Amino acid sequence: MRKPLTLLFTLVVILLLCLAAYTWLVLNWSYSSGERAGLLQKFSRKGWVCKTWEGELMLTAMPGAIPEKFEFTVRDDQLAAELSANAGKKIVLSYSQHKGLPSSCFGDTEYFAQQMQQFQDQ
Repeated sequence: MRKPLTLLFTLVVILLLCLAAYTWLVLNWSYSSGERAGLLQKFSRKGWVCKTWEGELMLTAMPGAIPEKFEFTVRDDQLAAELSANAGKKIVLSYSQHKGLPSSCFGDTEYFAQQMQQFQDQ
């Protein structure tokens, strides 16, 4: 009788370890990275249980064109404070993309902001 319970417990532990390893891998290994420049239109803390910082950058390629929306997540509280202070301004946002996150507790998007700079008109 003890053997099936031991086997079940071992399988559950192995599955949990695999899930933890997978989560660590997708959070620490970026699929892509880059920069986006635009107007910081919206930035807020969202979520029922897992509160995350979520933002929206409006990108415009040409005057008169329909702007594209770039949604991103911020995991760093210091960067979140910096972004909150720059709401409504043009910024350059450095980000990394992490595909396949197992839960929305890490963020609503797969794009994680890492650094912000003031936009420099040339």
